[in-house]
Order: sequence, then C-alpha cells, then structure tokens
Amino acid sequence: MKKRVLFICLGNICRSPSAEAVFTGIVKEKRLSEEFEIDSAGTSGWHEGEPADRRMKSHAIKRGFKLTSLSRQINPDTDFDRFDFIIGMDDANLQVLKSMARNKDDLAKIYKMTDFSKEYTYDEVPDPYYGGDAGFELVLDLLEDACEGFLETVLEI
Repeated sequence: MKKRVLFICLGNICRSPSAEAVFTGIVKEKRLSEEFEIDSAGTSGWHEGEPADRRMKSHAIKRGFKLTSLSRQINPDTDFDRFDFIIGMDDANLQVLKSMARNKDDLAKIYKMTDFSKEYTYDEVPDPYYGGDAGFELVLDLLEDACEGFLETVLEI
C-alpha cells in the first residue's frame, strides 16, 4: 500500500512545492516511487492555481529538482482522509493544521518538516518569499536534509 505524503506551507508556492519536488527526487533516486503518493498544498488559497515562485523554481532546477505542481489550498475534509503524513514547514502551519483536524486520528498525521532533520538544527523551514537568493538556497538545504530523514523514518515504520 502506498504511503501518502502531503507537504504544507502558507501559500504553496515556495516551501511545500519544493519539499514535494525534493522528496519525489529522493524516492525516485532510491527506486521507491511506486511506494509513495506525494503532493503539496497551502494553508491559504492566495495563490491557488498558480505555479511555484519563479525564484524558487530557478534555485531548485540548479539542484536537479523540477517544481511542476500548481498551488492549491488544503482541504481538511478530503486531505486528512487521503494522506498518511501531513508535514508543515513551520509552527504557524502546524497551528493551522491542528485547528483543521477533525479528530485525534487527523492530529496524529501532522508533523513538522524539521523534526526529520539529520544535520541542521533549524526548528522551522523559513519562508524565503521576501528574502534574497540565500533564503531559497537555505530552504533547499533544509529540505534535502529533512526529506532524507523523513524517508528513513517512514521506511522504519
């Protein structure tokens, strides 16, 4: 049975589509693509239907990751049923996700991306939207590290 993973950030144009692309790349490299369904969404619908931020896409492509998804807002009525892991990028995302949870089973599916970090000690994946190039690179560094850690965790379950 496939493990279903949903990555969440605020607008679903920088961090969560990057997490989706990074994790997709890692599972593909390890020949595990058939074992996962991977998606991303935002807690807001501000950018619904839009592609990922062009700056984020540019930085990701340099590392071999393609951000192809279109932004969408999380739908608690369907996404909590569909996904096994719902992973927020920061504490604000987690707070919103927990407020959307319908029951303890939904709450048990919510995780924070940096909880899976192996090398970095950041407690959140910072939003790079209003920053410069270094912010986008940091997001990718953190996601590469945490996605590796997440995959290790999932494979142990």
